[in-house]
Amino acid sequence: MLNRRSFIGLLAASPLLARPAFAATADVFSDGGLAIRGADPVAFFTAGAPTTGDAAHSLMWKGATWQFASAENMALFEANPEAYAPQFGGYCAFAMSKGSIASSVPEAWSIVDGKLYLNYSVNVRTIWSEDIPGNIARAESFWPDILTA
Repeated sequence: MLNRRSFIGLLAASPLLARPAFAATADVFSDGGLAIRGADPVAFFTAGAPTTGDAAHSLMWKGATWQFASAENMALFEANPEAYAPQFGGYCAFAMSKGSIASSVPEAWSIVDGKLYLNYSVNVRTIWSEDIPGNIARAESFWPDILTA
C-alpha cells in the first residue's frame, strides 16, 4: 500500500511521474493529446463513473482533445466546460497540493463540492482523501502559477 511517505519518495525518485514545474507546462494534462486519457468528463457527474469517450464526439479545449460518450454530453461540456473539466487541469490533485505536477488516471476520481478532481492512482486518492479540504486549499495556492514556474 502506498502511504504518504512512500508517495513523496515516489515524487522525488520519479521525475517523469511528478515534478516541480520548471518550464511552461500544458494547461491540461493529456495522454497522447487526450484529456482524462479519453474518458468523458461529463459522465463522472451523470453516470457516476469513468466512461470511455468516443472519437466521434470530441472537441478541442485548452489544447487537448476531450472525448464524450454521447453528443448530449459533448453539448453539456461545450456550453460550460469549467463545470465538467477536472480541477488543476486534470493533473493529480494530491501532487498539486505538494507543489508538484503528476499525471492522473480516470479511475482515481472524486467529486467534491460539485468539482471533479483526479489523482495519480487509486492509492494516492486514498491518501488525498485523508484531508480533502486542506489538500484542495494547498493545491489552489500553487494553481495555475505552477504551470509557468
